[in-house]
Amino acid sequence: MPIAPKRLRLLYIVLGMLFVIGPLPLALAGWFLSDRSANELRSVEARYQAQLVRDKARQIELFGQRYRDVVTGLARAFELAGGVRLMGAAGSDERLRRALQDDPNLIALAILPVRGEPHVAYKPDAITREEANQCIESVLARVVGRSVVIDRPRLIRSSQEMGLTIAAPVIDESEEIGAAVVAVVSLQEMFRLFGQQGARSERELMAAGLPVIFVVDDEGRAVAHPDASIALGARLMSNLKVVQDWMEMGAQVESALAPFTVERDGKSIAMLGAYATAELGPGARLGVISVQDEHAALQSVAAMRGQIWGISLLGATVALVVGVLFARQLTLPVQELAARAQRIASGDFSDRLSIRSRTELGDLGRSFNQMTDQLERLIEDLRRAADENRELFIGTVKAMATAIDNKDPYTRGHSERVARFSVAIARRLGLSEEEVEKVRISALLHDVGKIGVDDRILKKPAPLTDEEFELMKQHPLKGYRIMSQIPAMRDFLPGIYMHHERLDGLGYPQGLSGDQIPLQARIIAVADSFDAMTTERPYQRAMSAEVALELIESFVGTRYDERVVQALIGAYRGGQVRPVNIQSVRRAEQVSAEIPLERLSA
Repeated sequence: MPIAPKRLRLLYIVLGMLFVIGPLPLALAGWFLSDRSANELRSVEARYQAQLVRDKARQIELFGQRYRDVVTGLARAFELAGGVRLMGAAGSDERLRRALQDDPNLIALAILPVRGEPHVAYKPDAITREEANQCIESVLARVVGRSVVIDRPRLIRSSQEMGLTIAAPVIDESEEIGAAVVAVVSLQEMFRLFGQQGARSERELMAAGLPVIFVVDDEGRAVAHPDASIALGARLMSNLKVVQDWMEMGAQVESALAPFTVERDGKSIAMLGAYATAELGPGARLGVISVQDEHAALQSVAAMRGQIWGISLLGATVALVVGVLFARQLTLPVQELAARAQRIASGDFSDRLSIRSRTELGDLGRSFNQMTDQLERLIEDLRRAADENRELFIGTVKAMATAIDNKDPYTRGHSERVARFSVAIARRLGLSEEEVEKVRISALLHDVGKIGVDDRILKKPAPLTDEEFELMKQHPLKGYRIMSQIPAMRDFLPGIYMHHERLDGLGYPQGLSGDQIPLQARIIAVADSFDAMTTERPYQRAMSAEVALELIESFVGTRYDERVVQALIGAYRGGQVRPVNIQSVRRAEQVSAEIPLERLSA
């Protein structure tokens, strides 16, 4: 007996491919490492921004404190000297101008007695007298008690720079305000120290990954900005979330980080942001805001990721070339197996696999062929059983319909004919074969409820009385109650229960109208009436098909659905509907005069 060759395990081939495809773990490790680096760098940038805005805010506060002390010192000096009377002495205005010239940041200085002439000195090359008066008037009315008043920075248009107005009261011997000292301070030097003047544009700073620092007042308007037009125009910056956060929390929080996003060129850009509050004095504060493009700030991480992906791509290319050599012996049998599985799924069991392999794939091919053989036999058995069950079901339904019809010799074959007419109508309406079959079964069983109707009423050779007709009208409900107990009959219940409903709502048993009546029931109602009119009954003579169709058509919209009636007429003219042979015919108007139409098919 020949010795079977040793089988190669599929596991070894898979392990060999996984060993070659090493770039995937490398790429994942690199990605996680770069992601961690990005998080660390993001944290460093955030801490840097927070420290940066804090330092800038402290510089602003120190600058404001310096000139607040200057103004307060002048006010205290006048108090110690006995008020502002000395300003009337000769040369006092000159001394005021010299004091102004000694400080490059002071552009206007004023001593304003409550009673007496104001003394105002200003630098004409930096501010006009009119602008100085405007700055003075903006704070003078707010001087109360001993409090120093600081106005928000405002634009000095003559020199195109921002100025800060500070006022301090001078208290006389009666502890009343005798005068006020007001100074207008240029913020040019302070903002130049911030690097705001002569710097690159905001977009250039963003592209370089550098933070953009600007200052806003308590209304969110720009006071200092890399773009001079923004600051000089006092543009409202509260559309930025970081500015909104400062306006809401700046009074309670000294500094904070506020990551946010902005829309630029139709794209959503993630930003790093921070803010700090510079307190210039009571009720006077500025916000120092820093924003930075997160993606640009993390360019080094992006470059690292690019290198990782490049190395991974090179490794993947090598792995692909080597892996193809191993994969062919694995993929070809699998492809053949998939093709055969698709044929089986489509119902073709004629093909068998021919995989010659010493791996598990060979075993799988042989098992697959055995499974196909068993499936083919099983499906054939199921198909045969389904056909037998269907024939048994249809036979049972027909037998039940025949048994019902045979209770009355005048309605023998009625259910079969109604089913035949209903099928012809359904096909004319373009229903699917599945729906046509449901209509046929429902039509065969539409009178099943007559099992529960007294034979004296069913076989009465004369028109029914009103009481008898009311009993007869119960057969749809009785049929529904009988058949609803059988789950398989669920799809046929609408025709059984509602074939005596009318479009105008005057039918029975529910009094439904219009689209409330299922199409199945509307089809059977027309077919039932047509057969009743064209067959002999003990209380009526049969009509001709043409007369019956004419009578049915006259009740379109009240009793019958127009589409269904037209489908019946079309099926009759096309030869798909043929009523039973009749010996005599009465005119429709004579029949309808003797017996109400709703009782013809009851």
